[in-house]
Amino acid sequence: MTPQRFGYNDTERRKWQNPELILKQLGLKAGCTFIDVGCGEGFFALPAAEVVGPNGKVFALDINETAIDTLKREATKRKLPNLIPVRGKAEETILCKSCADFIFFSIVLHDFDDPRLVLANAREMMKSTGSLVDLDWKKEPLNFGPPLEIKFSEMEAKKLIESEGFRVVKTEPLEPYNYVIVARLQTIHA
Repeated sequence: MTPQRFGYNDTERRKWQNPELILKQLGLKAGCTFIDVGCGEGFFALPAAEVVGPNGKVFALDINETAIDTLKREATKRKLPNLIPVRGKAEETILCKSCADFIFFSIVLHDFDDPRLVLANAREMMKSTGSLVDLDWKKEPLNFGPPLEIKFSEMEAKKLIESEGFRVVKTEPLEPYNYVIVARLQTIHA
């Protein structure tokens, strides 16, 4: 099954998900490095690049060549040289080592062939002070989005994230269709 794609300017999605507000609530600010894994056409990557400004950086990773090409064109049009679109498989791609203030998954964690490996790669890319954010579908029937059987419930996603060396610091609903999990790297005490 092909995952549902939302365009960077999807007006219907904006009715139930405001990327600028969500990024602000997460604490994204000028100078940050933000990695959008499974970015699609840049629904979150484009506003993130505007927020982090010229001293920040946004890496936008997606396996879909058409989505990455669309994102490149839009980033050029908006004059966002700090936005770096990358075509690649999340299971095989580490964009940088210990560089990211935010690793961001928006309604995609269930789509990966190996979510554990994707999270392990995220761990490699994240600064020790960074945050991993999983914004995902509630596990309930909807007329759009992925089928119910492949969605992760909040508890399933939390367990998966924690199993890969993260500590969940916050979970909350994002009405009407989503939830948000924020996690940090586990600290090891000697």
